[in-house]
Amino acid sequence: MDTFERVRELLAEQLDIDEEKITMDSDILEDFEADSLDVVDMVMTLEDEFGVEIPDEDIENFHTVGDVVRFIDDNL
Repeated sequence: MDTFERVRELLAEQLDIDEEKITMDSDILEDFEADSLDVVDMVMTLEDEFGVEIPDEDIENFHTVGDVVRFIDDNL
């Protein structure tokens, strides 16, 4: 399973949205109406799942699902 598919699964479960609606270009805050608590939960889940540490300054750059996937791929 590639990084995008796993991130998509985790986001769908966490935000209670249909996986099919999640694309690399999906805006996490605007398209899914995620709030800051959702983002913190998402980051903790991703850190556990992929074994990467995501610094706060990088979280601010996560706008799309693709941003998250690229960060994980670059840091694995």
